[in-house]
Amino acid sequence: MVQPDNPDDLLIESSEPTQSIEFLTEYLEKKQAELAALPETADNITRARLKLDVAEALVGVNRSDEAWEMARAAFDVLLVSEAWQEAVEACDVLYQTGQPASLLALAHGVWLAVTYPIDPSLSVNMLSYIIDETPAKADGAAVAAVSAHYIADIRSSGKAHDSLTFLTREMLANVAKAHSAVADQEAMNVWMEKLGLYEPEVFLPRLSLVLGAIVPQDQWWFDRAALRAKIPD
Repeated sequence: MVQPDNPDDLLIESSEPTQSIEFLTEYLEKKQAELAALPETADNITRARLKLDVAEALVGVNRSDEAWEMARAAFDVLLVSEAWQEAVEACDVLYQTGQPASLLALAHGVWLAVTYPIDPSLSVNMLSYIIDETPAKADGAAVAAVSAHYIADIRSSGKAHDSLTFLTREMLANVAKAHSAVADQEAMNVWMEKLGLYEPEVFLPRLSLVLGAIVPQDQWWFDRAALRAKIPD
């Protein structure tokens, strides 16, 4: 994703929109030049990663239509190449474009982020979008939040585990409060038991139903059964 080439670029603050746009425009031009300069012999993943960098910058400069086309093309290549991390990042960019099919892209990214052991912080981030898109009283937000906590717990370790699970506990508590005015641990326990949020064999299939409600059966961009079959036992 977008990384400044010069440490001084890190000094650009979001409170300085003009400077931020200038930085993103320069970054965009740089990545477009790199993409144009790639030799025909360059491998597909290298080209797709550059397209993804370009797409992210295009979102930043409010050229969302172009960003969608670029990220969508990158996604197709990354999926075929089984570059799961980058494929989810492409779905993140597609969601950020705010196009008519952005929610479809989000659902695809969440499915991949839960199915494959990518960076758990990215998985949590994708699931947080599901929470944002779900009405507060709907159970789908609870399912997404507990799935995020589960992934953070089993796929991270050390200090990263501590910080990520702290975040996901807060996410789950906020969802519980919005969903059912849960305000203490006893009420949380009752709420989680009532919604079946303690057992992954219960809430993960429910997450699949949430995604299925977003993506009609005939609009999935990939064969989920075929991808599941590639996962080692």
